[in-house]
Amino acid sequence: QLYEDLLNEFGPDLPRWGAEIKPDLTFRFNKTDLMFAKGESFLNEDFKTILADFFPRYVSIITAPKYRDDILEVRIEGHTSSAWLGAETEADAYIFNMTLSQARTRTTLAYLLNLSEVEQDRIWLRKYLTANGLSSAKVIVDEDGNEDPERSRRVEFKVRTDAEGKIATILEDTQL
Repeated sequence: QLYEDLLNEFGPDLPRWGAEIKPDLTFRFNKTDLMFAKGESFLNEDFKTILADFFPRYVSIITAPKYRDDILEVRIEGHTSSAWLGAETEADAYIFNMTLSQARTRTTLAYLLNLSEVEQDRIWLRKYLTANGLSSAKVIVDEDGNEDPERSRRVEFKVRTDAEGKIATILEDTQL
């Protein structure tokens, strides 16, 4: 149901934002050039505008009474391609990209927490919202298994729920 609620709320905005929502509750922003300058962690003004529209609406959905108690974590994930111009080794590129992806997620987190529209949810957000830079650990590949560098460079919002706990409770209740 949460996926449906997110899709209903954001469906019309997805093409213009270069974003997509996955059934696993991943909200993915794909246009890296819209988000950050190459190799930088400062938010572009266009991405700030998108986030200022997106995030308060996103928070109002995930903190709704029907979902709020089932949320374990809301992750902001920063992803990069495996490339780094001037890196001497793949390991160097990975470390440089880790530093960049972590800086980007922290910058994004700081911007979001300072939005006045989410002030009433800041205590909840500080408990559940995390920033995670993943470097090139989860690149996106095409059908042939080749990395798609453009799609690999992205920011994702992921909701982790307590679905397993709910299922276990239901199973326990039915066995009593």
